[in-house]
Amino acid sequence: MVFQKTILLVDDSKTIINTVSLVLSSNYNILTAYDGTDALKYINYNADIDLVITDYHMPEMNGIELIKIIRSIQKYKKIPILILTTNTQAEKKRMAKNVGATGWITKPFSSIKLKSVIKKLI
Repeated sequence: MVFQKTILLVDDSKTIINTVSLVLSSNYNILTAYDGTDALKYINYNADIDLVITDYHMPEMNGIELIKIIRSIQKYKKIPILILTTNTQAEKKRMAKNVGATGWITKPFSSIKLKSVIKKLI
């Protein structure tokens, strides 16, 4: 029996959550959260997560703050983290990389590119 890898998808847009889930759910188990604070319910309970996809701009806790917390937990120090965002600023990308983001995909995104990047990471 082959177990599906689990992706934690964090975005305050229900449309993005639904779209990305639709694209990935046939190949991955998808956990969803609507901001960084909501995502902590999975992180704090030590869920078996293989990859995190997070938006940059979200209420309550943004993607950078979430990445900092994820990277501070031993179990998740090496987990791949993708930022999926409309933001294209080089400084924001540099900041994300400095706190531990593995990659950056700009919205709107190609489902083929997203699947390809995820396949390389997990």
